Amino acid sequence: MKKIISVLTLIIFLSCSEEEPKNIKLSGPVFGTGFNIQYYSEDLINYQKQFDSLFNVVNQSLSTYIPNSDISQLNRNETTKVDNHFENVFKASKIIYRLTEGVFDPTIGNVVNAWNFGAEKNKFLTDSTTVDSLMQFVGFNRVGLIDNHIKKPKETYLEFNAIAKGYGIDVIANFLESKGIENYLVDIGGDLRTSGINFESKKGWTVGIDDPNFDGRQSYSKVITLKDEAMATSGTYRKFRIDENGNRYAHIINTKTGYPTKTNILSVSVIAPDCMTADGYATAFQAMGIEKVTWFLNSHPELKVYFIYESENKELRTLTLNNFPE
Repeated sequence: MKKIISVLTLIIFLSCSEEEPKNIKLSGPVFGTGFNIQYYSEDLINYQKQFDSLFNVVNQSLSTYIPNSDISQLNRNETTKVDNHFENVFKASKIIYRLTEGVFDPTIGNVVNAWNFGAEKNKFLTDSTTVDSLMQFVGFNRVGLIDNHIKKPKETYLEFNAIAKGYGIDVIANFLESKGIENYLVDIGGDLRTSGINFESKKGWTVGIDDPNFDGRQSYSKVITLKDEAMATSGTYRKFRIDENGNRYAHIINTKTGYPTKTNILSVSVIAPDCMTADGYATAFQAMGIEKVTWFLNSHPELKVYFIYESENKELRTLTLNNFPE
């Protein structure tokens, strides 16, 4: 009888040890969109509570959609002190601002609001006088960070919405790595960061790039595999204006003129080492245009770029730069 029990125990042990490892999969709403997080943990630990806590901290620091957040209070000149999350995003934004010669500029926030693309809709009249007035206070070079305090003109309104989502993804990824997790996918609203492999497929993480569907449908004609990389996509096909001549203007505001960008670019995806960097450049590259981006990438081999755009006869075209995966 003991031999039979021993044999049964051995069979159960072997069957368990041969069971395919599975990812822990968590999802839910965050940052006005949704998150999808997958990771492999030998201890099967569910970090949902920790993720929720980190999301709340990042939101409280950087969200202009939360009236009592640090950045909202800063924009009302009620405080100057900021936390480490704000500092991290501020410093990264300064680098992108300088390298893009001001195309990426977080002080454009009130102009974005004036065009009703931002958190504070109907805050201003949308006319040339208003835009010209607000543009007087645009210029990230006028804003400084000294000992956890922001120094800025009182009229300047900061907004990091073009980079904060990517930073939130990095916060979660860094947390997972601090727990010794080497294989993960962190996806928030289609922007993502990957590490290692997907244990279910035994290869890198397979992800799709949204087709530019103006009717809201979701489809993917471009599917790639990422490993130890981050990717962010900026699209103009969800938020735009059309003038009386049928010209489409992106929700990306030209930081030099204060007006929405007229563009034939429908989508730009950027692969970078971290998602904050990918997110910031995806926004900047929308405004820069294909020719300037092509020149820019000559000195930035760490960035891989994929454009979806319309030709002059309205045909859909694509362009891969810097060895973006085919």
